Parts: sequence; structure tokens; C-alpha cells
Amino acid sequence: MAEILEAAMLVCFGLSWPLNAFKNYKAATAVGTSWQFIALITVGYVAGIAAKFASGQTNWVLVVYFVNMVCLAANWLVYFRNRRLDKAQAAAREEGRSFEQATVI
Repeated sequence: MAEILEAAMLVCFGLSWPLNAFKNYKAATAVGTSWQFIALITVGYVAGIAAKFASGQTNWVLVVYFVNMVCLAANWLVYFRNRRLDKAQAAAREEGRSFEQATVI
């Protein structure tokens, strides 16, 4: 029963990551995104995975942890992509070009 409850918590919590990554991808900016928050969640998942190995309870729930980590990795990729886009947009503003012109070059 404990495994089912742990998996349910991970699934509920983990469903937010693909939605968050999609929303941030569409926003195309890292403004308002906290890398510290994403890092803290990453550390939490790593600790949960380590706890499974340390306790010797490597069961099927471990798969849910890894699925969540993949979704969280997508958030990291989108965050760094958006930071790059923010820098390109700032550089374009400095040079007096439009953002579209900056991304084509």
C-alpha cells in the first residue's frame, strides 16, 4: 500500500512538469522562471532515488522517479533555451534590430 501511495504522490507531482515545460516553451522567456526552484526539485528527486537504493527498496516506484526526472530534465532544457532567447532579444534591442532579425543571423 505504501508503494501505491508513494507512486500516486509522484504521479500527481510529476504531471506538473510536462505542463510547466510546455508553458515555458510557449512563453519563450526565462523571466519568471526560478532555476533555484528547479534545482531544489531536482535535488529532491535525486534524494528520493538515493533513498530507494540506500534502503534496499528498489521496486517499481523507482521507475516513476526516473520518469519524473526525464520531465524535469525537459524543464531544464527549456529554461536554458529561454535564457538564450532572452539574451538574443536583449542584444537585438541594443543593436536596434527586431528579435526576428536577431534570431535569423
